[in-house]
This record gives sequence, C-alpha cells and structure tokens, in this order.
Amino acid sequence: MILGKINQRNEALIPLLIVGAHKRIEIEVVIDTGFSGILTLPPNLIEDLNLVWKQQSRAMMADGSISQFDQFAATILWDGSPRQVLVESVNTAPLVGMRLLKGYELTMQVVANGDVQLQRLTRG
Repeated sequence: MILGKINQRNEALIPLLIVGAHKRIEIEVVIDTGFSGILTLPPNLIEDLNLVWKQQSRAMMADGSISQFDQFAATILWDGSPRQVLVESVNTAPLVGMRLLKGYELTMQVVANGDVQLQRLTRG
C-alpha cells in the first residue's frame, strides 16, 4: 500500500524513491489521472540523478498539440519493490501517471491534508 496526502492546492501527493547512478532521492510526486504515461521529472532532477537517456517519445497534450520528450531509464521503489521505468523529462512538478497506477485502487479524501491511498488490486 502507498500512502500520501492532499495538499492545499487539492493535489494528491505520494512519496517516491528514485534511484540514480550514485544517489537516491525521495520526493513527493503529484498523481495526475489525466497523464497516461508513467512518470515525469524535471530536467535538473534527471541530471542530478545522472539518469541514462534512452529515447524520445511523443505525446498528445490536453490542448491536442503533439510534444516530444526525452525519456530516461530509472529505478523507483514502488509499493516496496524496485521497478524499472522510463521517465519523461518535463519542466514541471514530478507527475505519476495512469500507467504506473495500473493494477491499483486509488482512494482520495479531497480536502486539505486528506488521505491518499493506493492499494494493489488482487485477482480472485
């Protein structure tokens, strides 16, 4: 289970540990249900972690425009287990997208300091 909080701007935040070449950084990331990808990080954090460039990707933005992003390989600690992911370099607050949330139930109390909970789904 992953636990987080709602901030004063009504953003759902969860902690995320990112492992780079020579350091680990724990940050708070915003859950973005409108983002279908995995994870975005700002370029300065990608550089600080010394993440390895893998490829470029294209994505359709909310306004319908197409943008190109560099993707980098990273290891994150997700729900207690290491996971290899591709991170998109975007000059904004770190975002977790729907692809990373796949297989989880998201529950939020959308009030200041409300609880955020991600619970792994089980199959019968």
